[in-house]
Amino acid sequence: MIVVKAPQNYLNEVGLIKRIGDYVAPIARDKVMIISSPRAWQATSAAIEASFSAQDIRFERYFLQGECTRATIAAFSARAQADGIRLIVGVGGGKVLDTAKGIAESCGQLPLITVPTIAATCAAWSPISVLYTEAGGHLNSMPLQRTPEWVLVDSQILADTPVRYLKSGIVDALAKWYEFEPYLRQDDSSLSLVLKAQAAKLALEIFEQSGEEAIADNLAHRVTPAFSKVVDGVIALAGMANSMRDEFPRIGVAHALHNSITYHPELHGFLHGELVGFGLVVQSYLDESPTQPQTQTQLLALLKTFSTPLTLRQLGVDGSITPLAQKARQIAQGVKIAPAIAAQLPFAVDAERIEQALLRTADLDAPQPAARSAAVSTPD
Repeated sequence: MIVVKAPQNYLNEVGLIKRIGDYVAPIARDKVMIISSPRAWQATSAAIEASFSAQDIRFERYFLQGECTRATIAAFSARAQADGIRLIVGVGGGKVLDTAKGIAESCGQLPLITVPTIAATCAAWSPISVLYTEAGGHLNSMPLQRTPEWVLVDSQILADTPVRYLKSGIVDALAKWYEFEPYLRQDDSSLSLVLKAQAAKLALEIFEQSGEEAIADNLAHRVTPAFSKVVDGVIALAGMANSMRDEFPRIGVAHALHNSITYHPELHGFLHGELVGFGLVVQSYLDESPTQPQTQTQLLALLKTFSTPLTLRQLGVDGSITPLAQKARQIAQGVKIAPAIAAQLPFAVDAERIEQALLRTADLDAPQPAARSAAVSTPD
């Protein structure tokens, strides 16, 4: 069985936000609900309002406050149903887009357009809404039956955002290959898994070839072919990898580590991709394949290029509040990988081994700089 759920259309162009009305108008000219955040709206409102005005599109705009939760989606959905909303438009980062997708799904699979304003995840494309608790702990995912009519990417908006977002998005996307490859190594008979891995591998190759150039372009606020290609890798290719599934559920080990870490409030200052990158380091210590030393060397070089925290200390766990061993145990015990999924991996992922792997990241502390501060707030 192969199931593929992907957006109807994907478009990446400079200045696209100025023409958003051209894509909204054929779907709905009134009863449009926009879900955004204050920062995302500040960056896009003038262009959106001008384009909507030119097309005589009437809309209501709401800000997401806090996390993407079931309660938040339910509240927005009730408002949408009461107002007879005909189209949902999400403008913002991952939490905003996941909320918009959840509202569209909950309201009888309404048409949906996603407009990412940062390139930190593949949320604009991915056929799920990731749900959190009010306190920011990862809960689960809401599968979507209807995918966006359009994913509209204005690459200039993304080039004008802090570079930390793009670095995080690159790491989140390249993680797909490193997470799929162990399953593929164990059993390559699933065509769905092979296709997912191929999309992830292509994204990884793009980041290896053009990632550093794209980072330089982002710092200079310029859109180049390299920058656009990397953005497509973060959103479209990583999203495509997530769009294919079969009857066997799989979870990326690094993402499972991320999910556990979200239940530790002192680590909430890090972006999703940064925590996933740290999870890849832990996974590299769990994997004892003959080729692992070379693979780990290549992985660590990539993660350093994109400023990923590699150790518990670089995450800010310095033992001053909670001893490292205790924190490692807490994180390891919070990792949830079902036995049937764990059996598909070529290495063990029990809590004791994860705890040991977490502590082994300390081997990387000596040559690394001190723990970085979370100077950029997490995307919404």
